[in-house]
Amino acid sequence: MHTRDECVAADQADVLAPLKAQFALPPGVLYLDGNSLGAKPRAADARAQAVVGEQWGQGLIRSWNSAGWFDLPARLGAKLAPLLGVPGQEVVVTDSTSLNLFKVLAAALRLQGARRVIVSERDNFPTDLYMIEGMMDFLDRGYELRLIDEQLSLADALDDQVAAVVLSHVNYRSGAMYDMAAVSAQAHAHGALIIWDLAHAAGAVPLALADDGADFAVGCTYKYLNGGPGSPAFLWVAPRHQNAFWQPLSGWWSHKQPFAMSDRYEPAEGIRRYLCGTQPVTSLALVECGLDIAAQADMAEVRRKSLALGDLFIDLVRTRCAAHPLTLITPRAHARRGSHVSFRHPEGYAVMQALIARGVIGDYREPEVLRFGLTPLYLGYADVWDAVEILREVLDSRAWDQPAFRERAAVT
Repeated sequence: MHTRDECVAADQADVLAPLKAQFALPPGVLYLDGNSLGAKPRAADARAQAVVGEQWGQGLIRSWNSAGWFDLPARLGAKLAPLLGVPGQEVVVTDSTSLNLFKVLAAALRLQGARRVIVSERDNFPTDLYMIEGMMDFLDRGYELRLIDEQLSLADALDDQVAAVVLSHVNYRSGAMYDMAAVSAQAHAHGALIIWDLAHAAGAVPLALADDGADFAVGCTYKYLNGGPGSPAFLWVAPRHQNAFWQPLSGWWSHKQPFAMSDRYEPAEGIRRYLCGTQPVTSLALVECGLDIAAQADMAEVRRKSLALGDLFIDLVRTRCAAHPLTLITPRAHARRGSHVSFRHPEGYAVMQALIARGVIGDYREPEVLRFGLTPLYLGYADVWDAVEILREVLDSRAWDQPAFRERAAVT
């Protein structure tokens, strides 16, 4: 696509375009940050009012039964499961990605006995590394964290001492994507278990956890699944592991019979044993709004459009912003790319603030990285054209070169 008219024509032919009407996007905004926080489904307002005003306000405690609050983690898990390529009874929506990683890492280490090495990536999302470090410190059993990077490949990091490999399917900074099946097989060849963080993959790329040999997976619902700010995360455990161990955060919601009020813990069968305490009903209920929209889209079509939007964005930046020091850090190869595109710029933070001031909302990550999320459910080809035009104007005019745009906010 070489002209805006061609982009408009592509939008008119796009089978996903009608879904945009189900999102409440503010006028005058080009939203390219769905990789960080998804847009609000229009249905969320009515759902929130129903939960707060009717179910809580009128139903009161009866709504744990009458409104189905008690079953929300499993019911939402069943709706999410097709996006992960697994049966509905194998997923729960609960807690945060960090807590869920703690649970499944504990399970993996317990299952692996004497093995004392955990492999991850130096450029993994920090919370994953922090949770691994916290687990190692808590257990105090001589665990080693082995980080792969440019100097140490995964193949070189694996040996018969590796208990678990913890990787993000799509890298949060660069958008680079692993071949899940190949990496899972590589880990298993050395007897290691594989844990996948799907925060930047779920809802953005087709997934087949069971077919690809994953052991555990965690991820969030507030990015491409549009569940709302801080919405509960999800957790999947391969059936072969579910009943082999109960996770250490064994709260009453994971008990076999929570309301038996027994003084002895007995874990529930299956994925329910990976729950913890009383569930956050209001935020859980809003997750369903995003999942209901996702269920209307063919993931193969979502992926096709995501890659096309990414190709367009990259090509337009290359041709229209060539005079400026923008360095693409996202792989161009489709098999290696998720659904966001990232560039480095020496003044990346200020450039992003200038873009946001002009209605183009992306985000910034250290060091010097501008991230642009390509969300096929509500972003179009003409949106990408317009966003790059505004980026070019910001760079050509040096509009970013203002003290206000260099002042760091708490959230970047």
